[in-house]
Amino acid sequence: MEYYNYIKSFHLIFVITWFAGLFYIPRLFVYQIESFHKPLPDKEILGKQLKIMAKRLWYIITWPSAILAIIFGVWLLILSPSWLQQSWMHVKLTFVVLLIIYHLKTHYYYKQLQNDIVKKTSNYMRIWNEGATFILFAVVFLVILKSAINWVWGIVGILVLGISIMLGFKIYKRIREKNPKA
Repeated sequence: MEYYNYIKSFHLIFVITWFAGLFYIPRLFVYQIESFHKPLPDKEILGKQLKIMAKRLWYIITWPSAILAIIFGVWLLILSPSWLQQSWMHVKLTFVVLLIIYHLKTHYYYKQLQNDIVKKTSNYMRIWNEGATFILFAVVFLVILKSAINWVWGIVGILVLGISIMLGFKIYKRIREKNPKA
């Protein structure tokens, strides 16, 4: 099992790059939605460039990272099946399933925007952008604390983070309304 730590390292690297993609793609969605409402030629120029950026991020970084993170994670579980007997791992895997659902829903939004279908507001996407953050907090607390009970404190932390983010979002929105260039 000398190679276990190498597999673990690759798993962590691809989890990080997966989250990087999931953190950034909704920001591109915000800009795409906002550019959609701009006058010509800005709408066309920005829209085209943002689609290219989103496509490259999504298919060159985010999707491959997701697949590789899952492959290396499953490989780790095959090498150490005893992890599956621990309750914290059950909770962690539940959050991994939620992350995959979040990823797939983000893919759905990606496809809509690539086809110039704008059904969500930029404010919605700003809030959507925080979904991966909540999952990341929960998983990190679970992995570090290795306790299905102590993860509750992680969830409390997530709620505090969520409330803080929402307050920050409202303050930012007010600043933007007062100064549209902010």
